[in-house]
Amino acid sequence: MKKKNNLLLSLVAALTLGLAPFFPEPHLFEKIRWLLGGAEGMKLMDWFDFILHGSPWVWLIVEIGRLVSRRKNERA
Repeated sequence: MKKKNNLLLSLVAALTLGLAPFFPEPHLFEKIRWLLGGAEGMKLMDWFDFILHGSPWVWLIVEIGRLVSRRKNERA
């Protein structure tokens, strides 16, 4: 049960903190676009903001990977 709770919590974190603020555009999308454009003018605060808003997504990916791995091991 705890494993499902971790997945649910990581999903909620990704959809709230990971996408905040919602309007006019999520910070994460703005920072990714900035990075793809060469990251010119990015300051330390911008990097911190990118890590802050990106970490819930990394956590969600890790939790999904753990779930898939467990399911694969159960079948074997």
